[in-house]
Amino acid sequence: MGCASRPRQQVPFRSPGPAAFLHRMSLAHTLLPSLDRALRRHRPDLADAPLQPLADTGLAHWHVRLQGTPWLVRVPKQSQMALSPEDNLVYQQACFAQAAPSGHTPRLLGVLPVSGDLPRGALLVEAIAGHAARLPQDLTAIAEALAALHALPVPSEPTPLHRPADPLADLLAAIDQQAAHLSAAGLSAPARQAIELEREGFAERVARADRPPCSLIAFDAHPGNFLCDGDGRAVLVDLEKLRIGPPGLDLAHATLYTSTTWDVASRAVLDTAQERAFITAWAARVGTIAPLSAAWHVPLRRAMWLWSITWCAQWRVLSGLPPGGQGADWSGALSEPALVTHVRNRVDHYLDANTIAQLQAGFDALERALRT
Repeated sequence: MGCASRPRQQVPFRSPGPAAFLHRMSLAHTLLPSLDRALRRHRPDLADAPLQPLADTGLAHWHVRLQGTPWLVRVPKQSQMALSPEDNLVYQQACFAQAAPSGHTPRLLGVLPVSGDLPRGALLVEAIAGHAARLPQDLTAIAEALAALHALPVPSEPTPLHRPADPLADLLAAIDQQAAHLSAAGLSAPARQAIELEREGFAERVARADRPPCSLIAFDAHPGNFLCDGDGRAVLVDLEKLRIGPPGLDLAHATLYTSTTWDVASRAVLDTAQERAFITAWAARVGTIAPLSAAWHVPLRRAMWLWSITWCAQWRVLSGLPPGGQGADWSGALSEPALVTHVRNRVDHYLDANTIAQLQAGFDALERALRT
């Protein structure tokens, strides 16, 4: 099938059009014709490739495989960085470009621009042939991938990447923004108290003068975002949140209970020895390029968990709203019901007071282990 013989009339793009459009296009039979038209207009060299929608497994993108090619299409549902559709594409392009030298991320072919067919545009990226990360077997491969990312030079030129003057203060501000939903999230009193005490402890840490070293980090390094290829290489496939920050946040996100039990395909419960071994494997590979004092591992782990748990409270509140924005949009209507049910179950479990207490005990256990 060749390129369309006559131009298709374009639908004007108007806010809040993207949210309403995305709500309607959650079914493959609506998404695929829109994507087909966009490819014919902007990438006729790929227009004949059969479109294979992949399972809806993430809150930020749909994925469609271009069969017979090495590429797949990432169609944004929203911007987790709260960016406009155009700026979101620019940001993600920068993420792929900055991370590419690590050798542990997919190649980026290009983008499909924002249009009436694709109100948030789309990215054409390499389809990685491999399996979902299996824990604990693939932990060392993930440590190698993160070490390669963290060892990259921090960009000296102007870049769209998020580069706060004080990454810890910036993280605390993000936590506080999400924590504004705690009251409406219906937490038990013990759960709410534990989260508030952790937030106060992190705020006290931020008020100190000392800071951990910073590098390029993924800020979304949970195991479900890695695929392992036939050579055993772990590939980080979701780069949307790449930024400059403490690498300890990635080490935490890769091994926290709230991360290792998030994705069904990579689900595992790690013990303290496995968490410690992961940090050791990373340190052996990153060497002195991006050192991280042992004194920072657990504080950054607590901070990453605090960000995650307040995100859970935010999602519990906002997921029930209808689609309604061009930036971040956590409406459950943008995803398939099975995915929303899975996320809700995970969120409910992580916000449970007993789960929170177990995680806090794990922080203390890791701190003791790192001292020995």
